[in-house]
Amino acid sequence: MPELPDVVVYVERLNALVAGQTLTGIRMHSPSLVKTYDPPLRSLIGRKALAFTRSGKRIIWEMEGDDFVVLHLMIAGRLRWREKLTKLTRKRTHGAFDFERGSLVLTEASNQKRAALHVVHGADALVNFDRGGLDVFAASDAEFAERMRSGRHTLKRSLTDPRMFDGIGGAYSDEILHRARVSPVQLSTNLSDDAMTTLHAACRDVLTEWTERTREEVGDGFPEKVTAFRPGMAVHGRFGKPCPDCGTAVRRIAYATRETNYCARCQTDGRLLRDRALSQLLKADWPRTIDELEA
Repeated sequence: MPELPDVVVYVERLNALVAGQTLTGIRMHSPSLVKTYDPPLRSLIGRKALAFTRSGKRIIWEMEGDDFVVLHLMIAGRLRWREKLTKLTRKRTHGAFDFERGSLVLTEASNQKRAALHVVHGADALVNFDRGGLDVFAASDAEFAERMRSGRHTLKRSLTDPRMFDGIGGAYSDEILHRARVSPVQLSTNLSDDAMTTLHAACRDVLTEWTERTREEVGDGFPEKVTAFRPGMAVHGRFGKPCPDCGTAVRRIAYATRETNYCARCQTDGRLLRDRALSQLLKADWPRTIDELEA
């Protein structure tokens, strides 16, 4: 799923390449993408896209006439900037928004179509899409700690809950927790004040670093390789590969379609966290520490 660094760069490039242009046409292959009917999507044709902004992981663009398009790409949705009226393939393509100087194409590389587009009238309607997540850049250490301790959850769950924090998902939460040297299953209410301050700094540092790296990679173009698995990541998507800090093989906890990646030596004092599937299968044979596993 595109997270804060990806969405920030999407918005920046949309403002640079698309803002100020008139929407000349809409080609929609997947009507189910559109979750609203009033105002009608096609009523936007002939109007200018004034500006693009971000709300959490959603991309919002303001149209002339005080209408707004709210787009959530979910896990597999992606945007492409192409030549105007570029030919569309129905496979994995929801449709295209044709502007004066190009076409904004929306794709989703998944059989489960989860991306969603809403059209609403008036800025007041946007409050319905604000999940209330705390902005880690604007928050003080005390505000960050208060929000983290407002519920008794694991740090991983707290960081990825859009009602708790803004724009952080599975990939960057893994990187943040590794940078802060804390366990993903540590309870949010059990973290010391010093560790909480370190975690807050890690949030800001990791998100800033990856936003800058993404911005540099895209340059004057448009994001084409938006992925949760990036070269240079410390632990996310690196199961079995060496931790860049200590060389220990990265471990993971897999559940449903998601996973958590961590370094046992750097984050859990060498303790292996139980995988919901494999640890139940092995039962007493499940190694308790990374040393037992390596032995």
